[in-house]
Amino acid sequence: MQYYFEHTATVVAAIAGALAAKGKQVDLFGVIVLALASALGGGTVRDVILDARPVFWVADSSFVITSTVGALVAFVVARYGHLSEKPLLYADACGLALFTVVGVEKSLGQGVSPTIAVVMGVVTGVAGGMLRDVLTGEIPFVFRRQIYLYATACLCGAMVFVLLRSSVPESSLRFIAMGTTLILRLAAIWWKIHLPEFETPSPEGESRAVGNRI
Repeated sequence: MQYYFEHTATVVAAIAGALAAKGKQVDLFGVIVLALASALGGGTVRDVILDARPVFWVADSSFVITSTVGALVAFVVARYGHLSEKPLLYADACGLALFTVVGVEKSLGQGVSPTIAVVMGVVTGVAGGMLRDVLTGEIPFVFRRQIYLYATACLCGAMVFVLLRSSVPESSLRFIAMGTTLILRLAAIWWKIHLPEFETPSPEGESRAVGNRI
């Protein structure tokens, strides 16, 4: 089951990576590169940190093929059809949820502590999208206030997986954790939910405050 989850996550992330190329004036090769970065980047970072050798897509090249096929399908659909930004957001949210679960599960399989598994789940979920955004010259989703609960949704889904793994059957646990991440992410998009920002007083505000105290 985990193997199919990984391939599903790879396809969804590859589609999100390919859709991110729309309007960036890149050719088909560039689209495939973005798709591969989005689909394989998070898992690659995870495996390198955990010293899991070989990296998952080197051990099984079918992940590269799956990503490429997903990119080609997205390229054709985007080229000959009209797509708004919503498909990218929804595809990215689905990939986020799937990769978070895959990252936590594979990390636990490497024998790490639950805390590290949660961190690796977040890394697996967000690192590929960060690499994709850097390659397209965009501020990564995870750093944008208006993107709403990106890494936070990953964190919650990963924590649900770790906290419930001793009391919920494995097959149900995957869907519960994945659903937690996906629902939080989509709800944040719909209702514009975000974490408080770190703000410092502006010079004008400080001047006014000093004047008031005087």
